[in-house]
Amino acid sequence: MASAENKESASPMARMVAEMARTLRVQRGWTQEQEGKEIGYSAAAISAMETCAQPASDAMLVELQRVHGNGTRIFETARQYMRMERLPEQFKDYALLEEAALSLQFFATNVIHGLFQTEAYARALIGGGYPPLADERVEELVQLRMARKALFDRDPLPMIEIIIDEAVLRRVIGSEELMREQLLYLVECARRRNVTLLVLPLDAGKYGEYDGGRGEMNLVETPEHERLVYLEPQDESILISDPAKVSVYAQRYAKIRSQALGPRESLDLIMRLAGVTE
Repeated sequence: MASAENKESASPMARMVAEMARTLRVQRGWTQEQEGKEIGYSAAAISAMETCAQPASDAMLVELQRVHGNGTRIFETARQYMRMERLPEQFKDYALLEEAALSLQFFATNVIHGLFQTEAYARALIGGGYPPLADERVEELVQLRMARKALFDRDPLPMIEIIIDEAVLRRVIGSEELMREQLLYLVECARRRNVTLLVLPLDAGKYGEYDGGRGEMNLVETPEHERLVYLEPQDESILISDPAKVSVYAQRYAKIRSQALGPRESLDLIMRLAGVTE
């Protein structure tokens, strides 16, 4: 909702977008009403955006790029950074690394990793968490999470591997039907040529060795071939770059991987849990 409070708290990027949009509108000799007709918004919405009473939404930035881009990516770039500003504070630095990564390896022990969540699963998870969030913020976070999926089709394609604890697949979030849809979506993801999906079975520790007890981890390879580890325990953010520490995490991940089911067995298990037979 537009407000005077928003004007005071608007981010530098929101202010820059407002100034760019206003300048380009004036250069064309358009009124706010004419601008609104061009991009599908009311004159009031244009005014709110230009005064930062209601900063430009993701959808509005798409339309501003279409109308005012003029061969540049000016509003598309702004869209990327404004999206980052709306992310939870502890996630912002990692989000930029994830978006540009050459390769990613995940170990998920509590819930489906965000990149692999359906919209319904994400909404149930975010909306049902603590502390409770306003519906508007829940929806904003859901859409931000869905936007991360552009990574799957980025050029160049990143190589992505995920190990999911079987308990995660059996933990129902939202409803039985919602969870079935989530499992089927994992099957769809696993069939991408740049994705490897493995399941760590419930009986992985029955022979005396179990390396998954220390929780989730994200391993990132940057475009500069630097290797990093990202952890997010209880909404805290830990980014590890020390090569010796990263090496320990990478070796631990390799041990977890050795105890997981193979890709075909993992896919079969997920399909069985979803009630699908081939």
